[in-house]
Amino acid sequence: MRIAVIGAGPAGLTAALQLARSGAQVDVYEAGSQVGGLARSINLWGQRVDIGPHRFFSTDARVNRFWLDIVGKDYDLIDRLTRIHYHGTLFEYPLKPLDVFGKLGFRETVQTLFSYAKQIVLNNPSTGAGDSFESWVVKRFGRRLYEKFFKSYSEKLWGIPCSELSEDFAAQRIRRLTLSNAVAGALFRKSRSQHRTLADCFAYPKDGTGMVYERIADRIRAAGGGVLLNQPIESVDVEDGRVIGIRTTSGEQASYDHVISTMPLTLLVQNLRDVPSAVLDATRQLSFRNTVLVYLEVADPNLFRDQWLYIHDASVSVGRVTNFNNWRKSAQSGSSTILCCEYWCGETDATWNASNGDLTQTAARELNRIGLLHSQTISDSHIIRIPRSYPVYKIGYDRHIEVIAEYLSSIDGLSVIGRYGSFKYNNQDHSILMGLLVAENILHRAGHDLWNLNSDFESYQEQSFISATGLVSAQSGELLEACH
Repeated sequence: MRIAVIGAGPAGLTAALQLARSGAQVDVYEAGSQVGGLARSINLWGQRVDIGPHRFFSTDARVNRFWLDIVGKDYDLIDRLTRIHYHGTLFEYPLKPLDVFGKLGFRETVQTLFSYAKQIVLNNPSTGAGDSFESWVVKRFGRRLYEKFFKSYSEKLWGIPCSELSEDFAAQRIRRLTLSNAVAGALFRKSRSQHRTLADCFAYPKDGTGMVYERIADRIRAAGGGVLLNQPIESVDVEDGRVIGIRTTSGEQASYDHVISTMPLTLLVQNLRDVPSAVLDATRQLSFRNTVLVYLEVADPNLFRDQWLYIHDASVSVGRVTNFNNWRKSAQSGSSTILCCEYWCGETDATWNASNGDLTQTAARELNRIGLLHSQTISDSHIIRIPRSYPVYKIGYDRHIEVIAEYLSSIDGLSVIGRYGSFKYNNQDHSILMGLLVAENILHRAGHDLWNLNSDFESYQEQSFISATGLVSAQSGELLEACH
């Protein structure tokens, strides 16, 4: 069986390795010059850093076994510290009631609790439509906390009002988090019901997140597969309802029995031949947000302790700031810190089209304004622009996905996975799971419905977590498999 995989990110590489291990002839086509996709790493100013913050955490034993098989012992468990920066104050994230109320002050705390009580007791009907992110959060936290700790950041990220953002975003990322659960978590911190995205620590490869995917690519090659860089795909060729191969942007064609696509779903469909107009119309209703990463080398090794900060301040455009000095067990040597400032935008926005110099000045000015920098010298900067990095969950997007999914499912020999490919807001662990399952579908006709596999998927064969020594059962706490 000859299989083409479009995209060398976590989902595509995982699928390719599983298939190559089983004897299939696999070729991975990557448009860029590196593997890893959004989870790749780069060398910058004598340090290895990631493309934004990428922590690995999963409770699915299949995913953890795969990850440990690749990484071996070459990882550290990092104590997570991520906080919300709001009006010059740092608040614990996930929100902790004692921390929040202590820093808000007595008067604001009373007003916040009254807002929450009003929402819960009276079930205030003014919260908006039941399918919006805004209404979902307000119902669980009250409007006052929503406006302080959810609204500004979310609207920076998605570029639309929270009243137009689907509640699916909350359902996938913060679905169990409520004010009452936060209080319970403060009282019973060891509770096993703690939400998976709120883990106190995470596994981090010693040579950066990209190390995982570089090793996977090496294993694919060792198994006889191909990993072809700088090879963007123009289209998937389909004949009589069946995939027959792919076509590169340079015009080259290659024949394959099956194609796994992780390229943006909209581009995949729009470049197919003879697509029904209703399906094309559905793709035009979907959109992605772009990301601009502004890396700054700052002449101070001790700026703040967090791996990253969420910037909930509407007076600045920066949404998240990562401090790469805090991602390893041992402190970074030297006298500087590498910060990464994230900006989210559309293709016509001024930020996306700004010069590198203007972006550097904007980041420096905004960090000074909110107090993360003072008189420290910025000795260098580096800019990375990432198109289509976040699929926008605008209300009604799921109806358009259903139209597209029905059409693509009718094409024999085509599978779509990954954040881009399936238009899902994936973490690494979820993309790896999709890669594992699509390989099972191809090799064993497993019948996994990947369209209905969301990033809140919890139908585990076995729950586990990664410890300092290997894979541990989430039920018993016993070591299942030691690192090798």
